[in-house]
This record gives sequence, C-alpha cells and structure tokens, in this order.
Amino acid sequence: MTADGKRTAAIVLAAGSGRRMGTSVHKQYLLIKDKPVIYYTLQAFENSDVDDIILVTGADEIDYCRETIVAKYGFRKVRAVIAGGKERYDSVYEGLKALSGCDYVLIHDGARPLISSGLINANIHCVQEEKACITAVPAKDTIKVADNQGYVADTPDRSMLWQIQTPQTFAYALVLEAYRKRAEAMDDTVTDDAMVVEKYACHPIYLLKGDYRNIKITTPEDLIIAEAFLNNG
Repeated sequence: MTADGKRTAAIVLAAGSGRRMGTSVHKQYLLIKDKPVIYYTLQAFENSDVDDIILVTGADEIDYCRETIVAKYGFRKVRAVIAGGKERYDSVYEGLKALSGCDYVLIHDGARPLISSGLINANIHCVQEEKACITAVPAKDTIKVADNQGYVADTPDRSMLWQIQTPQTFAYALVLEAYRKRAEAMDDTVTDDAMVVEKYACHPIYLLKGDYRNIKITTPEDLIIAEAFLNNG
C-alpha cells in the first residue's frame, strides 16, 4: 500500500508458449538453478510493496500453477490464478478485469525473472506522479530501419532510443478504460501496454530507467545468461 493508502496490484503474464525455446515445456516453467523461471518473477513481486498479484496463465495450467508454483513456494500475495486469452493483449485485459479495489497496476512478463523488488518499488513510486510509466533502458547498439527490400532506409539517433521492458505501470482506471476501448475496436496492432494507453487514453508515458539484467527469457541462451546473473547476485 502506498503512503497515501492506495493499493497496488501486479498482473504477471505466464500464458506464453515459448516456441523459440525449442522445448515442449513452456518457458516460464523451465528451470534456472532448480527453480522454474516464474518462481523468480513471483518472488520479486512477493518481496516488493505490491499488495496483490494476479497470475495469468493458460487455461490448462491453472491447477498446476496453484499447486506447483503458488502453494509450493508460499506466495501469499497471489490472489488469483486465471486463464489468459489468445494474444498478450487479451491476457492483460483478462487480468485487468479480474482486479478490484486497486489504484495502480503493474503489468509484467512472467518470463522476466530477473526483475528486482527495488525496480518494482521504483515503478510504484513513479506511477503516483506520472499515472503512466514504463521500464526501459537506453539502447546500446546502433539501430537501423530497413526498407521492404532489406536495405537500410534510416539510422535513428541512438540517444533518443530506448529498449522497452516490463513492468509497465499505470493508474488502474486509466489502463482499464484504454484496454476496454482497444477491445471494442478489435485492434490487433498494439504491441505493448504503453501503446494501448498512448492510442486509446492519449496519455503521456514516462520512461523509467530499468536494468539491463532485466532480460526476457526467449531463447535457450537466455537461460544461461539468467543463471550467470543469479550466480553473481
């Protein structure tokens, strides 16, 4: 709960299949140091100032998550495990509709297990001022824009480019209404939560500096990198 008595919830998304991992096990349940990826994600939120957690997973994985993840590891802040939708934005909307009585909401990819409780708390502090903020890091590499034939069309100024991470954090009423409008429009072009708020709430988004260690587990190499970070504290 914030200093002014407002409640903060987190939606943790764990409904992805992880096709690029090349395994039959969904990436959020793959092991890092004998614990599933989603364990580390939930542990960070459990140890943060977040009041409630909604875990969004596949419909056929709800019982598994309740028993093998939430109950086994004693995550007290997980209030519900619910089924997601076909696409990420569908899963986020289901999570938002499952919430009640909260003022701020953090939306986080369950496959980002190296998120820190400190960065989560920084998001909570930031959203109280900005109403909409997203975790991001300055781009390290030069980025090229390609044309349809595979040639370089433009080279943006790297100092203006940020790589977007999660959590993405919003005033609850703001993001819920934006997602409701997206659903009505059946808009399948949005690629992250900030884009929904930008497009359907016309609200500015503050960039909160994140952590380069806050990687998303997407390919087998990412598991090796994540374990190395965990081993180094």
